[in-house]
This record gives sequence, C-alpha cells and structure tokens, in this order.
Amino acid sequence: MSIFSFITLFGGLALFLFGMNQMSSSLEKLAGGKMEAVLNKMTSNRFVGLALGAVITVAIQSSSAVTVMLVGLVNSGIMDIGNTVGVIMGSNIGTTVTAWIMSLIGVSGSNVFVRMLKPESFSPILALIGVIMMMVCKSNKRKDIGNNLVGFAILMYGMTFMSSSVAPLADSPKFETLLTAFRNPFLGILVGLVVTAVIQSSAASVGMLQALALTGSITWDMAIPIVMGQNIGTCATALISSVGVNRNAKRVAAIHISFNVIGTVIFMAVYFIVNATLDLTFLNRAISPVGVALFHSIFNICTTAMLLPFTKQLVALAKKIVKTEPEKQIAFLDDRLLKTPSIAIAECAKQEFEMAKISRQSLIEAMNLLLTYDEKTAEHVQALEAEADVFEDHIGSYLVKVSGNELSDNDSKKVSLMLHTISNFERISDHALNVMQTAQELHDKRLHFSDMAYEELNQLISALTKILTVTCTSFETADYGLAQQIEPLEEVIDGMTERIKSNHTERLKNGLCTIQNGFILNDLLNDLERASDHCSNIGVAMIELRQYSFDTHEYLEETKDMSNPVFRGFYEMFMDQYYIKKYVPEKRDGEQQPRPDDIVS
Repeated sequence: MSIFSFITLFGGLALFLFGMNQMSSSLEKLAGGKMEAVLNKMTSNRFVGLALGAVITVAIQSSSAVTVMLVGLVNSGIMDIGNTVGVIMGSNIGTTVTAWIMSLIGVSGSNVFVRMLKPESFSPILALIGVIMMMVCKSNKRKDIGNNLVGFAILMYGMTFMSSSVAPLADSPKFETLLTAFRNPFLGILVGLVVTAVIQSSAASVGMLQALALTGSITWDMAIPIVMGQNIGTCATALISSVGVNRNAKRVAAIHISFNVIGTVIFMAVYFIVNATLDLTFLNRAISPVGVALFHSIFNICTTAMLLPFTKQLVALAKKIVKTEPEKQIAFLDDRLLKTPSIAIAECAKQEFEMAKISRQSLIEAMNLLLTYDEKTAEHVQALEAEADVFEDHIGSYLVKVSGNELSDNDSKKVSLMLHTISNFERISDHALNVMQTAQELHDKRLHFSDMAYEELNQLISALTKILTVTCTSFETADYGLAQQIEPLEEVIDGMTERIKSNHTERLKNGLCTIQNGFILNDLLNDLERASDHCSNIGVAMIELRQYSFDTHEYLEETKDMSNPVFRGFYEMFMDQYYIKKYVPEKRDGEQQPRPDDIVS
C-alpha cells in the first residue's frame, strides 16, 4: 500500500464525513417543524422515547447529534434527564440504518439491476439530479432535497474511495501479520473506540471497517470487538459537549457511556462463554460489509432490549457517577441546540411564549395595584420586569446566532417574527413597572382620584386586560384571525385614554380633581396607551409576516381609514363594549348625552 493509497484513504474519509454532514444538515432542515412536533410528543414513556430516538436519528443521520441535542435540552431545563434514556437507546438503533446503506458497496453481480445497486452506478445519477434541483428549483425545500442527494452521492463516493485505497492490502503479507494482533478482542475494542473518538462519527468508522472487509482479510472474530468499541467511541462527542454544562446535562453523557459500556461488557462475556463452549467456526471466516451492518444492528438492538427495563437504574448510576453540588442556574437555551436549528427555534419560541405570559402578568398585576395596593404584589411586579429583561437578553442574542444558520422558509419566518416581537413584550413589562411606581406614589402620598376617574380607569383596565390576553393567545397559538382583533381594540383604547384626559380637564374646571392628580393621571395613561401600542406592534407583525412582508405602514393605512370591513366590525364591537361617557357638569344637565361616536380616536 503506497503513500498514494493513504492519500486516497484519507480523501475518501474526508468526502464521507462531508457527505454525512451535508445529508444531516439538509435532512434536519427538511424535517423542520415536523421534528419539533415529534419532540413535543416526547413523554416519560420509555417506549415512546425509544421510537422517537430511532426516528430522529434516521431523520438527521447522526446519533451523536441527537445526544448533543439532548445535552442541550437538559442543560436548558427543557427536558428531564429520565426522558433522555429511551431516546439515547433509540438513537443507537437508528444509527444502524447508515451501516446498512453503506453495505451496498459490497454488492456484486453481472445483472444490470444488481449492478445499479452499486454506489459507483447510482451515485452519479443522484448527484446529477441533486445538482439540477439546486440550480433550477426556486423552492428552498426542493433545493434542500437536492443538497441531500448530492450529500448522499458524496458520502458513497467517499466510501468507494476508501474501499479502493485499501484493496491492495488483500495481497499484503505485512497487513496479514498486523491483523493477527486484532484477534485480541480487547485490542479490537480499543482500536474501534479510539478511531471513532478521533473522527467523532461511528458511521464513518463503521464505513471504514466495511471498506476493510472488502479485502477479505477481516474475520468475524476481529470485527465483533471493533464494532463494540465503535459504539463506545461514539460517546466522545457527547462527552465533549457536556463540558461546561450543569450536572444533569453531564449525566446525559454518563448515561450514553454507561449504556454502551454495559452492553459491551455483557456481549463480551457472552462472546467468551459461547466461544469456549461451542465450536463457532464462522468466527474465523471473512466478514462482508453486510455482516458488519448485521452485527452492528444485533448489538444495538439486543443491548437496548436488555437495558430498556432498567432506565431508572441507569439514571441512578449516572447520578452516582456525576456527583456535583447543586447549581443555581437560570434555565435558558443552550448553544448545543444550534446544531439542529429547527429544534433551537422551537425551544426559543417556547421561551418567548413564557416571556409573553410574564409581561402580561406584570401589567395586569400593576394595573390592579391602582385599585388595591399591596406591597408584596408591587415587589412581584418588579421581579417579573427583571425576569422579562433577562429573557429579552438571552432570547435576542440566541436568535441572532440561530439566524446565522441556513434555515427553511418556515423557520426563517418564525425567527423574523420573534425578532420583531421580543422587544415589544419587554417594553410591556417596562410600562408595568412604571404603572406599579405610579400606584406606589399614590399609596405613599395618600392620593386618590375621584370616583368617576376610578370608574373610567377600571373600564380602561378591562380593555387593557383584553388586549393583553388576545395578543398573548394569538401569538402563542399563531391564530391570525384572533390577531386581527388587536389593532381595532388598540384604536378604541387610544380613544378611551383621550376621553379620560378630556373628562379630567372638565372635572378640574369644576374643582372635582387636582392638578397634582392630573399630572399623575396623565403619566399613567401614557404608560397604558403605550403598552397597548406594543400589543398593536405584535399583532401587526404577525399579520404582515403572514403576507411575507413587514410593511407596517401599508397595513395601518388600510385599517385606520375604516376601509377594511373586518377592522371596522371589531372596532365598533369594542367601542360599544368599553365605551366611556363624556363628562357633563351638573350645570349642563340639559345637554344631550354624547353618542358612542363622540369617542376621540
């Protein structure tokens, strides 16, 4: 085997890893929201987790990526450590599919249909189709399919290069002498472990073993320990990803390692016992690429069947292995999730939904303080506002990182919406803090508005509570029909604040209110009106994004001139519901009562 054979071998390995990465990223983008939906169904049921782990691994073609994703989910506080055990086991089964695909390299025959199964026959066709789709298709989804086909073709070409580079070893006496050392099973495990840990891909190391199997020099008794070692070596990626995370995330890596080590120990014990008691002549026969894929599947399926009933014990073992002091940590998104952008975006959306609830709760509690002041509630409003600030900082910076990846159209829309709305939710909590401080000032200075002013404020608070609820619900459920109610209600709230200010001026003229109370009332109304403005911004962003545009000016022009029948219908409904009467002094008792259209908008 010359130096050029080694160059071809490493070049083939490079193509294999590149093709695997291309397939993984394009398949993950194609899965997009579907993968999110699958993950949302994840429960503590070990069998459900097992199935999900296998399906997700087949979808993104990487068990290491799944384990890293689990570390990120646990580190973010999104998933419980107990739910990861079944998923890890399922990912080990799912990764065997790759070995079966690569076993096609060993197909031989003169029949045209059999020859078409060989990678060097169908890979060029797939590559051509993929390149055409990438160049011609306008849809990102079709381009991702083309990218996936090209990635698969590159992977199979890499496999072909590796097999051709090691073909001369079949006639090499030195290679045969070297292989005698691999009859030591412990050395075989060590080699499989080290090679897989270095290249951080069990699929690639299994592919290399399958390429060597084509030489006819690798026997079953050599391959079996190496495959076991490869399963342990694949844990290296999870082990590296667990550096710098919380203790439960470290335990995910510990579970993965424990699962594969225990499986290897049990299999080696059975291997020695059976080999000592029975005459297993097939162990000295040459193994084929299909044989490597077969044992890879048998090992992972049998290990899963043995250890699946002991998920609680595996978690307990991981807790004993990873003994660290309890950590004080805010559960937020982990950078490890960025390797699967659709998952990162889905979990980012959950965090923003939580932030929306915090903002809504803070403003409602602050408004209630105007009617009944309570020191503990005031402190809680402050705490909620600080929490909303932390959410904005973390989610905002995380969304910027996510947007740096290649995203599907659907994921790109989600990121755009979140980037346009996150600051609005944070500003709502800021105004809640201002309202709380106004309520605190009224309480500390023993100031009171007039009974009529409190009645009007109570009506305004009801309208604000409504718009907050509609905004948060429509945002979380992506209900664009419900979002259409936000802008009409915001217009009504604008009119309500103008009417309250006007009524205050009239009461001031009649000596029913004071100038000092007027300043406080004016600041309060400004905060409440601006909070409703931020709800409007969120609703407009949702509607405009659905139309693939953020032309807010065009949408507002269309609605505010009452040419939109939907807008007008909701506007009239809310105007009747939250109508505030115009204040009429007693000396003007004979004056006709104002109509609803007297509201200033």
